[in-house]
Amino acid sequence: MSEVSGDIDYAALFDAVPTPLSVLDRDFVFVEANQAYLEITGRTRDELIGHHLFDVFPVNPDDPDADGPENLLASFRRVLETGKPDTMILQRYDIPRPGSEGRYEERYWSPVNTPVLGEDGSVSLIVNRVEDATAYVRDSLAHPTGLADTGGGLRAADGKIAESELYARARELYEHNERLRRAHAREHEVALTLQKAMLPTHMPLELRNAAVRYRPAQGSLNVCGDWYDMINLSEDRFAVAVGDVVGRGLEAASVMGQLRSALSAAMRVADGPAQALYGLDLYARSLDGALATTAVKLDIDTHTHTLTYSSAGHLPPMLCHPDGYTELLDQATDVPLAARSRPSHRPQAITTYVPGSALILYTDGLVERREESIDVGLKRLSESLTRHRDLGPEEIADNLLEDLGMNRGTADDAALVVIKL
Repeated sequence: MSEVSGDIDYAALFDAVPTPLSVLDRDFVFVEANQAYLEITGRTRDELIGHHLFDVFPVNPDDPDADGPENLLASFRRVLETGKPDTMILQRYDIPRPGSEGRYEERYWSPVNTPVLGEDGSVSLIVNRVEDATAYVRDSLAHPTGLADTGGGLRAADGKIAESELYARARELYEHNERLRRAHAREHEVALTLQKAMLPTHMPLELRNAAVRYRPAQGSLNVCGDWYDMINLSEDRFAVAVGDVVGRGLEAASVMGQLRSALSAAMRVADGPAQALYGLDLYARSLDGALATTAVKLDIDTHTHTLTYSSAGHLPPMLCHPDGYTELLDQATDVPLAARSRPSHRPQAITTYVPGSALILYTDGLVERREESIDVGLKRLSESLTRHRDLGPEEIADNLLEDLGMNRGTADDAALVVIKL
């Protein structure tokens, strides 16, 4: 196998690629374009670089129903939101004739928009690849006759699939998918609003040394059922809980709200975390969508400096002592809610803490990553908590999210509660 000697001139390589390519920033301003793109659009680099794409190629005023520019903008926004490439079907997008005043030419394009990620993992640039299908479409639309139904779809007299028919059907499919996408986006917005409305935003006055964070999953369709809650039990006793409902969307958000409310009521009357989770288990058995929900409940006694806890299949709370030693509160873990054929009493454990310790409760979205052991995520969380243990709860929460990559988006929701004891 031969080796390429010397450094590769990527700028020259980009310009030599025969496929038309342009590079846009997050505001859709041209940063670069290769020679193939200049030739296919009839523009010079000076006419493109530093200019907004939709200023260079505005909507054809003689075709107010044209949806090509609108669809392209929607694709760009999906790329920015998801960080993933977006392939579009054939689009009609007329562009001004070079050197003419207000005259447009009918053009058809097949675009693919690909993100370029920055050092922080967010989208910094978009590569817009286009293929000009104008001649292909004009030829197919100019010969709409001679079609026959052979049982496998419409075919032209020479046996080729009728391009115009394919184009029309592709447009119908695209429009149907766009309607589904908008419907899913509306569902996501409703679910996220419902979820946020159900989560408490103010801590009890006696728990001023606490901070909460909620991060929705990356992408527009990934609302899940994570929740947290904190209440006063007495002058020097407080209860905190975190849970995670299986599933996504409106159903998960609705189940989450009902379980959180039920556990909040149980925490006020139950004799300890285990009894509260036992009552929640009974309720979950009568609630569709609650099966296999995980939850952990913990009581804090600031007078005796003790933590009493019980877990229904949830990841263990993490306690970081002032000297930096970190331990998982995993001595009272049981199965998720409604997982047994019949309800049974839950285990409960108690441990002590030293004032100045940091306690965190969280959901799996904070530490779980695909193709990675959960132990790796827990170790990463432990190391981050140890580093930042001397900060205030707000600062600890922000640093944990940053260290675990939550500010760059993940595939799952995450709830986090930080308490300085």
